[in-house]
Amino acid sequence: MKLKEDKTFYFDDKAADRVVYFIENHIKHIKGELGGQPFKLEPFQKTIVRDLFGWKYKDSGLRRFRTAYICLPRKNGKSTLISAIALYMLLADNEPSAECYIAAGDRQQAGIIFDVASGMVRADTQLNKNLKVFKNSIIHEKSNSAFKAISSEASSKFGYNASFICMDEFFVQKDSSLWDALTTSVGSRRQPLTIAITTAGYNRESICYKTEEYGRKVAEQIIDDSSFYYVKYCCDLETDWTSEEALKIANPGLESGVVKLDYLKREQEKAIKLPSYENTFRMLHLNQWMSSASKWLSDAQWMECNKSPIKLEDYKGMTAYAGLDLATVRDISAFVLIIPEDDRFTVIPYFFAPKDNAFIRSRRDQVDYIGWGKEGLIELTPGDVTDYNYIEKRIKEVAEIVNIKEIAYDRWNSSMLVNSLVDDSFPMHPYGQGFASMSTPTKELEKLVLGKQINHGGNKVLRWMCSNLAMKSDPAGNIKMDKSKSSEKIDGMVALVMALGCYMNNDSSDSSTYDDNDIIWI
Repeated sequence: MKLKEDKTFYFDDKAADRVVYFIENHIKHIKGELGGQPFKLEPFQKTIVRDLFGWKYKDSGLRRFRTAYICLPRKNGKSTLISAIALYMLLADNEPSAECYIAAGDRQQAGIIFDVASGMVRADTQLNKNLKVFKNSIIHEKSNSAFKAISSEASSKFGYNASFICMDEFFVQKDSSLWDALTTSVGSRRQPLTIAITTAGYNRESICYKTEEYGRKVAEQIIDDSSFYYVKYCCDLETDWTSEEALKIANPGLESGVVKLDYLKREQEKAIKLPSYENTFRMLHLNQWMSSASKWLSDAQWMECNKSPIKLEDYKGMTAYAGLDLATVRDISAFVLIIPEDDRFTVIPYFFAPKDNAFIRSRRDQVDYIGWGKEGLIELTPGDVTDYNYIEKRIKEVAEIVNIKEIAYDRWNSSMLVNSLVDDSFPMHPYGQGFASMSTPTKELEKLVLGKQINHGGNKVLRWMCSNLAMKSDPAGNIKMDKSKSSEKIDGMVALVMALGCYMNNDSSDSSTYDDNDIIWI
């Protein structure tokens, strides 16, 4: 934003310098190679701090900016900066009974800045004397002020009287409820400050994107709102995202080493090699708003894993894992085997579709179901609906040749077929279709394909389904196949990922530090 003094506003150097002094003399880094060293503001950070606290109204002397939107790529020191500002607002802003909040979409994210701020208190003698740290609050008893971490999961979002609010990683907010509750709670304060700090996201209907668009229009003087502060560092879409120039444009922390060029280059190279990571990389490290859907591997990369013809009989007695994706009664169902051999895997897919409507589906999907049926690539079952008895019979025949260790299936799309297989003592495993279950095996499949550790025999149907894939990502960088965004059928690839997931047996659990209510005193 271009800021200049006029008849309404002036710049108070003393007030701006006071905040800079507080940060650089009482705040220390608590992580990484700078841990324990004083926090010396980088030029772009100092500009933000001085703008927020230095610009004032001439008639009242109160701060000009009440709301700030700060959009920075990941690893550019957002958490350290906002933690330092929060501690200043708690201890040194001279606001009676200050209420300072760090808010986020979930408890874990809200805890990140709170934990950073807690470490800063412990690291400085003066802060340590004046503040008490609890598990999820920091208290200044002398002024009856508090700094707390809250989330969208909080049972109550009202009743606040906030003097300072920071909404961390604003782009993950599913709706405006927490933002609205907090921003409407500052009415009784003399000069409250609300900061939304974030990277770019992918949901252009979100409160974050709407706020960014509002800020951009303020900065371009399309909207007149002198109380709104807007700053965004990003690479525009016209710049080659694979270039080093793009990294330097988007990441102001590169100049001083807050973020390392080698790290960004590694992430960039990963995105170049893995198309499913491209949108996530550009969102998190170039600060570009992207779609949640992204490309996957190219056809050339997939077909490099067509090593040799595959016959099930050649794997007699070997252990196999399977994925079963049962489509609607008039569509394609997939049963896919993955057979591990040391660090290599053989993939054997089976596809099923009703014979009587194959011609109609061929015209609809523009693929030769009938021709594939004649080649034995799709088994066209009798009638105009999928014959689950036929699929069950085929699975039993396969199980007579290989040892099926486990069959994964979509727990939300089970049928009598699953119940029948369970009754026949098949090891059935209900498999979730969300990011938690699908991300790890999907990423692993990418690695196996790029490493040419897969042999799929060039199956035409599976190749077609692979070419249809679109990937969906979440804010944490997890990925999964997106049926709604994929161009055509992908059932075989979903079944393959589930089979690989069973092989990996990747069960894990996460817990939040906020589940523990113990008090920590300093």
